[in-house]
Amino acid sequence: MHIAMVEASQHEALVDLLHEMGRFYSPETPAARDDIRSHLLVNLLGAGSSVRVAVATDADGTLAGMAAVALFHSFVDPSPARRGQLLMKELYVRESHRGQGVGKALMAWIARHAIAHGCARIDWNVSASNRPGLAFYRALHAQHVAGRLSYRISGEALGRLAGSDAP
Repeated sequence: MHIAMVEASQHEALVDLLHEMGRFYSPETPAARDDIRSHLLVNLLGAGSSVRVAVATDADGTLAGMAAVALFHSFVDPSPARRGQLLMKELYVRESHRGQGVGKALMAWIARHAIAHGCARIDWNVSASNRPGLAFYRALHAQHVAGRLSYRISGEALGRLAGSDAP
């Protein structure tokens, strides 16, 4: 298993992996490969993106999984030992490679990346219905953050809020 930041020569294989991930999360409406490719190259890997994508390749060079991360600094805790934070946006292991240690290897790589960049913690979201994911994270000794909830605003509510000037 080799894990490193994605290289240009791996972009098409990453498009394939992201297409599989899209089918996993939205089997009824997977995104088109051209849309995935464009989004990957222009937005996710674009010059101004804060996202970094690491890929795991097996002995044959097949992309077995990927992780997308971003580095942040705390506004609340400026102490040097705790101000660095890494947000894991995505972790996905190809279905054919699950149960082979790819996810754990990616998480270990993320932990090393976080420490190398002065981060004291890694944060991420996981769907409450993702039982295998929850079990995987518990096995890594990850802690559920008590008192934290995820929120989202989208669609019409997003438009209304954007058009609002109310104090």
